[in-house]
Amino acid sequence: MTRRLLSLAALVMITSTISLAQSTSATTAANTLTAAEKKAGWTLLFDGTSLAAWRGYQQADLPPEWKAVDGTMTKVKTTNDIVTRQQYDDFELVLDWKLPLRGNSGIFYRATEKETKVYWSAPEYQLAEDSLTPDSRNPMTSVAAVYGFYPSKRGVVHRAGEWNTTRLVAKGPHVEHWLNGELIAQYELWSPEWLRKLRGDPNDPNSKPLKFAPYADFGMAKRGFIAIQGDHNGELSMRNIKIRELK
Repeated sequence: MTRRLLSLAALVMITSTISLAQSTSATTAANTLTAAEKKAGWTLLFDGTSLAAWRGYQQADLPPEWKAVDGTMTKVKTTNDIVTRQQYDDFELVLDWKLPLRGNSGIFYRATEKETKVYWSAPEYQLAEDSLTPDSRNPMTSVAAVYGFYPSKRGVVHRAGEWNTTRLVAKGPHVEHWLNGELIAQYELWSPEWLRKLRGDPNDPNSKPLKFAPYADFGMAKRGFIAIQGDHNGELSMRNIKIRELK
């Protein structure tokens, strides 16, 4: 009896702790950092009103189509891609995002501005609504995939118009794509496997180079910009965009 009572007490304590954590999370204001996050080195890339951390790709200023609307960083139609003003090498990035039906965008990392388009230099974490977009029909190019290289998983993304949470980790060659708390893909940049996927396997007659292969510097930068794709039509909204550099 005593052991059972102790077990019940432990269960109540665990449940209370979880409820407290959920309550604290639910009441945390959007686009802010907790004291623990600040101590851990997190910084905001969007505070709910200011877009000062961003500029247009190969531009000094931010394209006017990108706006702060009701605590979100939003664009509603086709526009230029944007990049962070700061460059990063090893980092952890977290953000919330949502797309409407047929929505399509992407996050690029360690991007350079050597090419006319950001996707000719940098790997992509695909953002997409997962039912009607052409890219979503192929796991290699659907939401949270390492675009063209490593596939996504079905059933993890939320419905169109609902918020999703992305976590992206890059530490040296090791990269992780997370979606809504689930690890979707992890890989090693510059590894023999990654290079075979990029350039094609000469020992496999069915292997073909990816469309990025003609660009010699694709994915090779060890430091670069975080970029958000704007050149697809439709709305994209983001919030709670935060990053920390990894040592």
